[in-house]
Amino acid sequence: MYTELSTVASQEKLNDHTYLLKVKAQKIAKSVKPGQFCNIKVSETNYPLLRRPFSVCYTEDEFIYFMYDIHGVGTKMLSEKKTGDRLNILGPLGNGFNTEGDYDTAVLVGGGIGAAPFPLLTKKLEGKELITFMGARNSGQVIKWGMKNIVVATDDGSAGFHGNVIECFQSEVQNLENKKIRIFGCGPNPMLKALQKVSMNKYDCQLSMESAMACGFGICQGCPIKKSAGEGYYLVCKDGPVFNSDQIIIG
Repeated sequence: MYTELSTVASQEKLNDHTYLLKVKAQKIAKSVKPGQFCNIKVSETNYPLLRRPFSVCYTEDEFIYFMYDIHGVGTKMLSEKKTGDRLNILGPLGNGFNTEGDYDTAVLVGGGIGAAPFPLLTKKLEGKELITFMGARNSGQVIKWGMKNIVVATDDGSAGFHGNVIECFQSEVQNLENKKIRIFGCGPNPMLKALQKVSMNKYDCQLSMESAMACGFGICQGCPIKKSAGEGYYLVCKDGPVFNSDQIIIG
């Protein structure tokens, strides 16, 4: 884990709501794994007080990329950063996706900004057979940056499959019945809960959970998620954010 005073290299808008931020952060870029995240101080002042967590989207030499939507004051301030601005970044944090092991095909299932960790994961999975299911509300919100072999689902049917991404996955998964697959999921909790249900006792599945993670390493105890076995809770920031789907109960 490092604290780096990084420099903004570029910022672009990918679609109606999604931004891609590129920053120079050499130490983090060399050590981060797919599914890990960083906590970013979006202002040089004490407002907003807390850092904001962002999945690392991609790495390229000494640069790291973050993909995000505007959801509040912190992400609005981040979207206004210009080339040359400085950002204080803490990372890499948490446990990422496990790409090792015995499986034929990697299946990525994402909804909305849940696409954020997939470009780096796609890079890590180079050489594996891979299929990516991406869901969005409409065609203007579809994210494809940095991903491969994409099957799109939109709630309104304006692009690709008409329906949610889990329905899309279920309609296509029979084409993979003769292969040993591993699922990697990231998106809003209702999507992940549905993916957990269809995967239970059937597919090897890992889920990247969303949560407010103020400290990023377990001190504040502010991001609990209930264990599926026994009593007690995991902390999303320290024990996750990636969990095997059978480890957790999604509320």
